[in-house]
Amino acid sequence: MASPKKGSQLAIIGAGSVGSAIAFACLMRSVVSELLINDFNEKICEGQVLDLQDAAFVSATKVKVATLRQCGEADIIVITAGARQRPGETRDALVLRNEEILKGVLEGMQPIKKTAILVLVANPVNILTCMAQKMSGLPTHQVIGTGTLLDSVRLRVALKQHLHVSERSIHAYIVGDHGDKQVAVWSSAHVGGKPLLAFEKLQGIDLDEEAKKVANKAYSIIDLKGATSFGIAAVVSEIALSITLNRLTISPLSTYSERFDACLSFPVSLGTNGVDTIVYPDMDEKELALVEASAKTTREACAKYTK
Repeated sequence: MASPKKGSQLAIIGAGSVGSAIAFACLMRSVVSELLINDFNEKICEGQVLDLQDAAFVSATKVKVATLRQCGEADIIVITAGARQRPGETRDALVLRNEEILKGVLEGMQPIKKTAILVLVANPVNILTCMAQKMSGLPTHQVIGTGTLLDSVRLRVALKQHLHVSERSIHAYIVGDHGDKQVAVWSSAHVGGKPLLAFEKLQGIDLDEEAKKVANKAYSIIDLKGATSFGIAAVVSEIALSITLNRLTISPLSTYSERFDACLSFPVSLGTNGVDTIVYPDMDEKELALVEASAKTTREACAKYTK
């Protein structure tokens, strides 16, 4: 278990199913010394904090209700607040409903701590990350989205069933968009230095169908229980640990890409100062074309909402 840095704070905006799950995951892993929780529904927020405090005996973490202004002073600020994705609704359809929510949250936190790392969880994550980079006043390398990290984890777990190796040993990435336009980069994926496509156990497996199942998994969960929460909570706790411990872990996250002139999800090294380096995986012509198409769509959407 990580040892939380003394005085370190992580703020979570939104105490619903996603925000509370993230708080619990960070609490269990002792990511920081203090968790700040904020929600427009003060009653729910207070209830979540009281419940989380009962679990705090397993770590050295304090949990408390905080104002938006107090959250703006945290080292890591996680924004989950947003309209919930309805069954059958695309992530892009959420943008209109989430734009005003994000604007209100960022205005309420001003002035945001200059060294803070802002993590966007709400969808559509690429577009909201772009908005937050424009609205927050922070450098772009300090404003990231959860991107396709969860999608990449889902892909590796699916491949694990065929290869019988740990998902942590499978270096396969989904990049671009967290949603219907996500791109599985098969051409440069590998396990133990061996190209993924060279494994006999994967011969006859429809990899495009596997990628499609990964892209649709969130919709299945939403149809069954109303929202996804546990997977994204684990992902955010991993992101937060990479920041607080300056791990420089490579993870596919939403960030501004000069190469594609858009906020897209690519493998990045993440540490205390935010994004250090973007690592562009080798892509074949088909994969690159799909990423470029996704970049064009994201660029046009961001231009519409960040004038």
